[in-house]
Amino acid sequence: MSKPDHAVEYNIRPKKAYNNYAFLNSPYARSIRVLCEFEEPEIRFRKERVYNTIVFFGSARVKPPEVAEKNLAEINALIERNGVDKDGALQQQKRIAERNVLMARYYADAEEISMRLSTWASQIENERERFIVCSGGGPGIMEAANRGANKAGARSIGLNISLPFEQDANPYQTPELAFEFHYFFIRKYWFFHLAKSLLIFPGGFGTLDEFFELLTLIQTEKTKRYFPIVLYGSEYWNEVLNFDAMVKWGTINEEDIHLFHISDNVDDAVHFVSSELAQHHLKQKVAPAK
Repeated sequence: MSKPDHAVEYNIRPKKAYNNYAFLNSPYARSIRVLCEFEEPEIRFRKERVYNTIVFFGSARVKPPEVAEKNLAEINALIERNGVDKDGALQQQKRIAERNVLMARYYADAEEISMRLSTWASQIENERERFIVCSGGGPGIMEAANRGANKAGARSIGLNISLPFEQDANPYQTPELAFEFHYFFIRKYWFFHLAKSLLIFPGGFGTLDEFFELLTLIQTEKTKRYFPIVLYGSEYWNEVLNFDAMVKWGTINEEDIHLFHISDNVDDAVHFVSSELAQHHLKQKVAPAK
C-alpha cells in the first residue's frame, strides 16, 4: 500500500524543549537561564566542598607591579630618544603609566594578603569551617587575589562575568571553581552567599556597587551574619568617599562607620580578618594569621 501524497518523511525526532538551544537562548527562557545560574554553582560548590569564602573586590584596571614598571620604563626610554612630542600624547601616556605604578602597590598587597590568609585557612582542621579566597575572576585586584591563593598552594574561586571589555578570566583561579555569569545580580548573590569576610580594594563603579550593596544588607539587618570588612587604602577611599559628610547630613548613623575597618598595610589587614574570623566563625581555637 503506497503512502498518501501528503505524508511527511521524518528523518529525525523533534527536539525536546531542554535541547532546543534557540529557545533556551531566547528572551522567553530568561527565567530558566537565571535559575541555571543559581543552581549550577550550588551543585559545584557542594561537590568541591566549598562552604566559606573570603571575598576580594577591587579594580580590574590595576596592573601587576612588574607590568606597570616595565610600561613606565618603556615610555621614559621613548621620550628620552625622541623628546617631548608636540601634541603631548607621550606625556599623557607617561602620566597614566606613573599612576599605574602608584596603583600597582594595591595589586602587590592584595596578592600578599590573599597568600597569607589562604595559608592560614588551610591549617583549619575542620573542612566545613575552612575559608577559600574568592574574586571576580578577572584581571587587576581579582587576579592578585587568585594569584596569592595559588602561591599558597590553595584553591580559589573566580566568579567571572561576561562583559564587552576588561573581564578576561585570569589564569590563577582553580579551574573547577571558575564560573562564568551572565547576570550581575546572581553573581553578586554568589559573592555574598558563602562570604564570611570582604576586602575592598580601590575600584570603580563595580567595586562601589558590590561594597554598598553588602553594607546595606548589614546596616538594614537583612543579614544577621557578622562580616569583618576591610576597606583597604585610606588615601584612595578618603578622597573618593566622605562618610563623615554622610553622618553630618544625617543620611547614615555614626555607628554605621564602624561596620568596616580601614587598613593601609598587609599585616594589619591579615591580622584583623583572621582574628575576627577565628573569633566569630570557628569552633576550634585557631591563632590569627601571621
